[in-house]
Amino acid sequence: MKKLLSGILLLFLVFPLQVQDAIGNSNEPSGPIIHTVSGLIQGVTNEDVDIFKGIPFAAPPVGEFRWRPPQPVASWEGVRDASVFGSNSAQTGWGAGGSIQEGSSEDCLYLNIWRPAGVEEGAKLPVMVWIHGGAFLFGSGSQAESSGIEFAKQDVILIAINYRLGRLGFFAFPELSSEHPKELKGNYAYMDQLEALKWVQKNITAFGGDPNNVTIFGESAGGASVHALISSPLSEGLFQKAIIESGGGRDGALTGCPMSVDALDELSAETIGVNFARKQGIEGTGADALAKLRTLSAAEILSEGQTAPLNSETYSGPIVDGRIVVETSQNVYKAGHQMNISLIVGANSADAGGFVSGDTKDEVFSLYGERKAEAIATYDPDGTIELNDLITLAARDRVHLEPVRMTARAFTVKGSPVYVFRFSYVRSSMRERSPDGAAHASEIPFVFNTLDAAGGFGPAPAPPTPEDYAVAKTINAYWVNFAKTGTPNGPGLTNWPLYDIEKDIILDFRGDGTQGAVPDPWKARLDLAEHLSNTTKVR
Repeated sequence: MKKLLSGILLLFLVFPLQVQDAIGNSNEPSGPIIHTVSGLIQGVTNEDVDIFKGIPFAAPPVGEFRWRPPQPVASWEGVRDASVFGSNSAQTGWGAGGSIQEGSSEDCLYLNIWRPAGVEEGAKLPVMVWIHGGAFLFGSGSQAESSGIEFAKQDVILIAINYRLGRLGFFAFPELSSEHPKELKGNYAYMDQLEALKWVQKNITAFGGDPNNVTIFGESAGGASVHALISSPLSEGLFQKAIIESGGGRDGALTGCPMSVDALDELSAETIGVNFARKQGIEGTGADALAKLRTLSAAEILSEGQTAPLNSETYSGPIVDGRIVVETSQNVYKAGHQMNISLIVGANSADAGGFVSGDTKDEVFSLYGERKAEAIATYDPDGTIELNDLITLAARDRVHLEPVRMTARAFTVKGSPVYVFRFSYVRSSMRERSPDGAAHASEIPFVFNTLDAAGGFGPAPAPPTPEDYAVAKTINAYWVNFAKTGTPNGPGLTNWPLYDIEKDIILDFRGDGTQGAVPDPWKARLDLAEHLSNTTKVR
C-alpha cells in the first residue's frame, strides 16, 4: 500500500560562524572578564548586554573520545577570548552532498551566554538554558533567532548550548557496550546536555546567575530533549523549571530505540550500529571493528542513512539506554516517575506531523476503529476534505498537539504547576504562505523577540509589522516571568491560568495578534488522536 506520511519538519538551516582558534591575547581588552573553573574568559558588551561566546563545557569529543561521555575541559593559562562562537556540531546540511557543513566540527561542545551588562558575581539572576532543535541532525546554539539579548535586557541570563548530533550523538555497538563498562552508553547528545547543565551549576554564580533557579527549554528535538531530561534520574538538581515547545512526547517521534534487545519487530540500537559498520565495509563487533569506526571521517559517519524522526536500519536516534533514558517519556509519565517541576508546554497550530497514512480517506478513518464515525464527523463533517489535508490534520494532532495535553495531564496529576499554550500567530508577511496557521518552529523568533534576525527556512520574510513586534514582546515576557518566578503571569499580560484537567484551558496566541485563555476548541480532535495513539502501533 502506498503510504502518505506527513513528515517531521527538520529545524533550521545552520548559519555557520567563523571560529577563532587562539586563546585570547587581545591587544585591546575591553570586555568583561569572568573566572570559570577552567580559567579566565573575556566576552564583549553589546546593547547593554555582556556576551560570552564559544565557552568550552567539555573537551573535544574526537579520536578515542568519539562515542564516549564528555570529558573534562583542560584548564588554560591567561585569558581566553570569548568573543567568537565555537564550531557548530558536525552536520551535513541540505545540499551539502554528504560533506560536513562549513563551520561545523566534531570539536563542538561549546555554549554561549548573554547576561545584563555589569552584573556582579553572586547576583542570583534567573538562568535559562536553550536546547536547540533540528531533528537531532541539524542546528546549533549560535543561531541568530535564538540570541539571548532580549532575555538579558530583562535580567535573565540566557545560555544556548551545542550537543553532538546524528550518529555522533546517538550510536550503539557491541564493543562500545563492553569498552569502559561503567560509562554511560548510546545517548551522547543527552550526555552533552547533562554536562552543560553541570557546567552551569559549577560556573553560573561567577556570571551573577542563580544555580537554584534554572529553567531549561527547547523546541522540536530540543523539546524532545527536555522530555528526556525531566524523565531522567540523572537530572536531579540540575534545573527547577522547564518549557517544551513542539516536543511531542508520545512514543514514536524522537523518543528512543531499545539498546540491545530486539523489541517485537524493532531493531535494537546495537544491531543498527552493526548494520552501519557493515555499510562501511567493517565486519565484526569487537575492538578492531570499533577502532576502524573511529577512524572514519565525520562526513562518513553522518552522511549514510540518517533520518528523522524514526530510526532506520543504520541510524537509531535516541536510545533507551537504561540509565539516562530508563523508559520513554510516555511510559515515565504513565507511571508518574517524572520530576515534580513547574512546566510550560505547547505546540503550534499548524505544527509538523506523522504516523498517519492511507491511500483513501476511508483507510485513514478506519484507523480509528470503533470511533470511525466520530472521526468522520470531526474531520470531514461535510465530506469535502481532501485526502492529503485529512492526513496532515490527523498527523499534526497525533504527533504534537495531543501529546501536549498528555504531558500537561501527567504533570498536573503529580501536582506540578503546568501552563499550556498553543501558538497560532502567523507573522503578517507570511500569512499568504501559511494559511493553515503557525508552522513548526515559527514561534522561536517570537519567544526570543528576535524577529529582525536572519535565519529559518525559505525566503526571508518582509520586515515585521507593529503587530508582529507586539506579539513577540508579549510571549517573550511570559517566558521571562516564568524563568523569574515560576509563573508566566505579570503586569499588562492576559492571565494565563494553571492547567486544570476538567476545564482544559489553554492560552492561545491567536492569529489576530491577541491571546486568550479558552477551553481547547480542538478537544474532539485531540480525543481522537489520543485514541489513535492508544490503539495503533507507531511504525
